[in-house]
Amino acid sequence: MINGIWLGLIVIGVIVGIFTGNVQAVTDAAINYAGIAVEIAIGLIGMMTLWLGIMAIAEKAGLIKGLAKALSPITKRLFPEVPEDHPAMGAMIMNIAANILGLGNAATPFGLKAMEELDTLNEHKGVATNAMVMFLAINTSSVTLLPATVIGLRASAGSANATEVIGPVILATTISTVSAVILAKLFEKMKRYKVENYIEKSDAKNVQEG
Repeated sequence: MINGIWLGLIVIGVIVGIFTGNVQAVTDAAINYAGIAVEIAIGLIGMMTLWLGIMAIAEKAGLIKGLAKALSPITKRLFPEVPEDHPAMGAMIMNIAANILGLGNAATPFGLKAMEELDTLNEHKGVATNAMVMFLAINTSSVTLLPATVIGLRASAGSANATEVIGPVILATTISTVSAVILAKLFEKMKRYKVENYIEKSDAKNVQEG
């Protein structure tokens, strides 16, 4: 899907460049921004390495388990069907911690691991559980206290005050996360979104087709 979108954008850009006589400008822009992308990526290596290393140390030192226990009053309410000592809980905590630090790239592997572990508790394979939906909502809207990646990008781009976005980011992500949690809880209580309702409709459809 994403590859198709990018291909479409490139084709449209080339076509517009041909009709407007700016093919050279399109070529120059592609080359220049490819170089800028490399510069930004290299600038992020140090910061990403630092935080990923810190998180690896925290995991091996047992800090993540301690954090999971500290957050258990919250996680029990958000994920009541997930046992406290289940591997999924640890993976979700790691994902949330990475997102709080603004390390989206570091959060992705933990998010995939969390979904894999949550699926082991899923009685209806192929249908998302309430825990999966809640985790996805939190992961997508995650509260970010230290937008490290954004700060790094701003610093690489020459920002005079790269950290001035911290306040607005905390406010915006707090509102988005609270809204996501409330909506996820509301929708899971509605009959039309319950797993049982989906299974009944699916079985009825299979009977009709059979």
